[in-house]
Amino acid sequence: MGKSRRTIPEELLLLALDPTTGTTAQPQTLDLGLAGAQLVELSLAGRIVPEGDRIAVVLPRPTGDPTLDHALELLRRRGSPVRAAHWIGGPRLGLRQTYLAHLERCGMVTAVPGQVCGVLPTTRYQASDDCTNAAIKQRLDTAIRTGVPPDPRTAALAALAHSVGLGKHLYPGNEGRSSRSRLRDLIRYDPLGGMVAHAVMDVQNGLPSQQNRSPQGGSGTPAAAGRPGQRASGRGGAAGRVVAPRVGVR
Repeated sequence: MGKSRRTIPEELLLLALDPTTGTTAQPQTLDLGLAGAQLVELSLAGRIVPEGDRIAVVLPRPTGDPTLDHALELLRRRGSPVRAAHWIGGPRLGLRQTYLAHLERCGMVTAVPGQVCGVLPTTRYQASDDCTNAAIKQRLDTAIRTGVPPDPRTAALAALAHSVGLGKHLYPGNEGRSSRSRLRDLIRYDPLGGMVAHAVMDVQNGLPSQQNRSPQGGSGTPAAAGRPGQRASGRGGAAGRVVAPRVGVR
């Protein structure tokens, strides 16, 4: 995989990066979204395929991206298909810092050391090219504004952004309510991205993965695009509201 195009995990992290504070929105859930974004990117690269609610490696050849190749190798070592929710909720938390370091090495962000309360050391990150971030956001804005079905990468990015609660960061306030709703609705344009996004939300809420959300070998497109903190109803079950993930910037 060449670097002429940014990967979905890279774009998700850049979307979450606050240009004012140099911190990332939704730090508690962003790790889960990045793990899910790796699955979508590996699928688009032809390395993995969904089998119901599971992920199977079909081509273990490296992509050339070190972060993706590490994830691919971990999946390969499993030896058998793994549930997307189990993978996303597995012991790979810390992806946010891994990807921040990756983006710094690639020159996409610049680390700015500082202090909290003049004592505790901290590091903030600034995007090296504001035009790049604007272009990523513009793709979402265009899909939301025009209603034209987006390409699979943009649809998957929208689904993942919604799943980790970035809607209020990207489209804040009452004036952003309709845009947040349309962002959620974009989940239906990419079955794989939708399946992964639902798995991310299930992990956040401590819920098991459901096969009836799978894009292949199951019912097709997810039955409903649930909001973060609200689970879409499965077959034969009623929808239930659960505790929403916390919104915060660290």
